[in-house]
Order: sequence, then C-alpha cells, then structure tokens
Amino acid sequence: MKQPLFALPRLVRKLEQLLDRVSPLLPAETHPVDWHPTQAAIWVRQSFQGHLQAVNRLSDISLDDVLAVHRQKALAIKNTEQFVRGLPANNVLLTGARGTGKSSLVQALLNEYAGEGLRVIQVDKSDLADLMAIVAAVAGAPYRFILFCDDLSFEAQDQGYKALKSALDGGLYHSPDNILIYATSNRRHLLPEYMTDNAGARNSETEIHHTEVVEEKVSLSDRFGLWLSFYPMNQEHYLEIAWHWLRRLGEPLGLEIPWDQELQVLCVRWADNRGTRSGRTAYQFARHWVGQQLLTG
Repeated sequence: MKQPLFALPRLVRKLEQLLDRVSPLLPAETHPVDWHPTQAAIWVRQSFQGHLQAVNRLSDISLDDVLAVHRQKALAIKNTEQFVRGLPANNVLLTGARGTGKSSLVQALLNEYAGEGLRVIQVDKSDLADLMAIVAAVAGAPYRFILFCDDLSFEAQDQGYKALKSALDGGLYHSPDNILIYATSNRRHLLPEYMTDNAGARNSETEIHHTEVVEEKVSLSDRFGLWLSFYPMNQEHYLEIAWHWLRRLGEPLGLEIPWDQELQVLCVRWADNRGTRSGRTAYQFARHWVGQQLLTG
C-alpha cells in the first residue's frame, strides 16, 4: 500500500534521525598516506577497521641528544643502517629503566635516516591484532618501515601477544624485507614474571611441564634479534644530560647559562624531589630552568 504524500516528511525525518545515530559508528573517510613528504604515521583504529594517519609534527631530537647510552646507540645505529641500505637486519627490543632514552633513540634514528627512505609507523599495544593489515598497507612501498611499539608489555591473555609473536617470527608467515619492529619496554620479557614461576618448579600442584610455562614467557622477547638494555644512570651522567639540554634550549634564545655549583645543586635537588635520575628528568629540569630565566629576565 502506498504511503500518502503527507507522510513523506515524517518518513524523511525518521531516516535523518536514524542516519544521525548510525553515522558515528561508520568509519571516517580516509586517504592513503603520501610517504614522500611524510616521515611517520600512527595506526588509528575506528569502529571496525583501522587506517594510517600521517604525523605532520615530529620531535627534532637528534642522535647527538641521546647521551649516556653510547653502546646501545652504536648498536641501534648499525642495525638501522643495515636496514635502510637493504641489508639483513634485526627486530630490536629496547628494555630497561624508564626515562633513559629508549623512545628518544628511535625518534632520533628516524630524523637521522629519513632522507635515506626510513619511515616509522607507531602502533599501540591495543592495535597489535591489526599487524597483518598494517604490513599489507605498506608492503609494496619503496621505503623502509619501522613498526614502533612504545612502552610495550602484555598480560598473557592479551590479543596482541600472539599477533606480535607471529609477525616477528612464526609459522608460515615471513615479514616483508622493508619492515622491522622496534619495541620499547620496562620489562625484559614483556610479560609479568612472578616468584611463583620459580617456586612452581618445586610445587607438586603446579603444571606437569613447568619449564614449558617459563619458556612461553620468554618466547616473545626471544624473537627480537637485537636486545638493547638501558640502566639507571649515575649522577655524573644525569648532570651531563642536564647541561646538554640547558644549552640546547637556552642558547638559541640568547640565554647565558652559568653551569656553576649553584645550578648543579638545583639540578640534583630537582632529581631528588622526583625520586629518579634519568634523561627525562634532566630534560624536564632544563625546560623548567630555562623557562623561568626567560620569564623573570
């Protein structure tokens, strides 16, 4: 039976209301990333699918800004040089103390080698289940891609855990030659480890094959070919980094920096109040001190 003409406006209003409710659930219109001007992107998941979103503003940190980790930096540089030149290279796991330069080193590597075709895609832990889709999106591009997972750690039931294991080295899948995975973590094996993991070996109520449980916990980190460990820094290195950032931030603004005993005491006191000596803490002190000098001067 045909609807009378006077009912059409009401039907249109209902359809408009329905569309307003459904629209937020639909994926937004996306465009492929132009990798020629774009050096980095992030994987953004929306509704039922994800897409690459270009990052237009990047940190200007350089390799010269990454201090007190000379051995780790040298190994990362060599591995990345091999990669950008099309030579065999390893996936990299950077683990250790917080604020010691793990993420900064990856950012500095991008700035150093972007001109040679290096690109970085940051992937959150919650999106690791999409790794195969991310790889497929860039597999044929004429660039070298680092899939960067920052501050990575898992619980055993996390969906991304097995996806990452497979992407690193598993099953029949072989990752494209233009893709590596660099991950940072405060945990060496990426999974929580408990005293019961050791006690279980002597506990008659634990699993029969206890060693297999332990092997499962180290199997993910073991698939990274290069491990770089970062350690808590001493006061000498902390002050070295603080002095570097004071000059790096202050001198371009015409600020004269008296690196005397008084300033060093303020720098140490800043770290003591925060309960940690790290590159991040030194950088934060430099921003605080330079900002205050410019404000009051």
